[in-house]
Amino acid sequence: MATTAQARTPAHLWVVGILSLLWGCFGAYDYWMSRTHNLAYIAKSTPGADPNAVIAFIDGMPMYAQIGWGLGVWTGLLGAVLLLMRSRYAVWAFALSMLGILLSIGAELAGLTGIMPGGDTMLGKIMPWLVIVFGAALLIYSNAMHKRGALR
Repeated sequence: MATTAQARTPAHLWVVGILSLLWGCFGAYDYWMSRTHNLAYIAKSTPGADPNAVIAFIDGMPMYAQIGWGLGVWTGLLGAVLLLMRSRYAVWAFALSMLGILLSIGAELAGLTGIMPGGDTMLGKIMPWLVIVFGAALLIYSNAMHKRGALR
């Protein structure tokens, strides 16, 4: 009778999974509050900027950037859940999230949408790059875990 050895889940997978879930929840909260035009949230998240100008910027983003933003946020959150479930589909979810990130943030960094009001602060300059790096790291990590057999 043949048995298959099941790959033991590395402890770091749970740490990365929980951190990515927290990151994804923050992204989903930010997306929801921004898309529902919550002025109090927007005022706190973009200090010194007129919240109405931020809303106008968001609403005026090209359609591909708006679709990319939603794709990046929601598939990133899905990827975190799938990673914690040890599903191989986490790799696909993080790949779609990275595509969304590049569509939305790439447009701003390439100068196609201009700079969001409040985006000229230190945090406004760092955050887009942080999102790109974190998204790429999650994609690379989930792919490596899949290749090691930690994801089914």
